[in-house]
Amino acid sequence: MNRSEMIEKLVDGKCKVIFTKKDGTERTMICTLNGDVIPAEAKSDPSTKKDRAVNEQVLPVWDCESKGWRSFRVDSVVSFSHE
Repeated sequence: MNRSEMIEKLVDGKCKVIFTKKDGTERTMICTLNGDVIPAEAKSDPSTKKDRAVNEQVLPVWDCESKGWRSFRVDSVVSFSHE
């Protein structure tokens, strides 16, 4: 699955992403880009500011369990599923 397909699913609702962190451990995250799930005060995330260049290899998402912005590298994804 490519970055665009992941974004499409994340905008549609919550997704379960399993990825390998930089330290080599695996992490499971329930996350989204759905505006109905992300709290209003969190929608002004610093990573969405226009003065930052977009890194196409990294995908910033709202972590539904930690209730904060997190990111993962697209090439580190082991499993991606729509909840």
